[in-house]
Amino acid sequence: MVLYAVKRMLQLIPVLFIVSLIVFFIVHLIPGDPVAVILGEDAQDPEVYDALRKELGLDRPIYVQYWNWLGRVLQGDLGQSLRSKRPVFDIVIERYPATVYLACGSLLLGLLIAIPAGILAAVRQNTGWDYAAMLFSLFGISVPNFFFAIVLMLVLGVYLGWLPTVGYVPPGSDFLKFLQHLILPAIVLGTDVASSTTRYVRAEMLDQLRLDYVRTARAKGLPSRLVLYKHALRNSLIAATTVVGLFVGRLLGGSTVIETVFAWPGSGGLLITALNARDYPLVTGLVMTYTLAFVAINLIIDVLYGIVDPRIRY
Repeated sequence: MVLYAVKRMLQLIPVLFIVSLIVFFIVHLIPGDPVAVILGEDAQDPEVYDALRKELGLDRPIYVQYWNWLGRVLQGDLGQSLRSKRPVFDIVIERYPATVYLACGSLLLGLLIAIPAGILAAVRQNTGWDYAAMLFSLFGISVPNFFFAIVLMLVLGVYLGWLPTVGYVPPGSDFLKFLQHLILPAIVLGTDVASSTTRYVRAEMLDQLRLDYVRTARAKGLPSRLVLYKHALRNSLIAATTVVGLFVGRLLGGSTVIETVFAWPGSGGLLITALNARDYPLVTGLVMTYTLAFVAINLIIDVLYGIVDPRIRY
């Protein structure tokens, strides 16, 4: 297991290099001029424009810019934001915890819904419970997140006044207010997680309940609860683990739309701001952070396979 993990971490090097190469060149192809965005009306002055362009290193060929950027990254420096002149690493570290909080809350809520709903739908197949679970799953997959978010804001925030609709409070300053601001975006993203995961848990549970080892365990007189949770559920979680891993990677990559709708100060909203400002170093640094988080989650999921199913060996 350790050797496998080391090999996977070594595979990160070429992956990150290729992603950085692609992202760096694509970002620089985005229409617009960051120097003009920064200067505004002063961009009409050729001397000021050329001076700032030279200062930022944008007058050099693109491959030279990439080489210089890569050299700094290998030293642990993601560069400076073109707009704020602050180190990109500091900006990402400042905004990324809010994304992590939202991802953890959404994932926890999604799993608390998906696993019981999937089990109940499988155990009581073709009953009202099963139809209700599948209807919920269809709703979560079909309804766009931004529309669901707006409806929740109107109903729970504006009309009923139960919860705040926008904003963010750090958990260290006021944990109760933090939870109040977290609930609505977590419900939207948690529903997205639960809708797909419920279908996978149900399908895998149905397959496991039809296998011989389950019938044998029941024939030996084992309690139904023990057969269901100790044997069938554990084997059915392998496929669900893959789906959850993909959702975790997507959530840690920044839920751009939801963060924008709820004015949640995470990395997703920061990415939109950086793209609008043509802030090349900040956009590249954020995408590289997302890539690293996504690959790390995939590695953790691969390791979890061996824990969930002892038959899997690397």
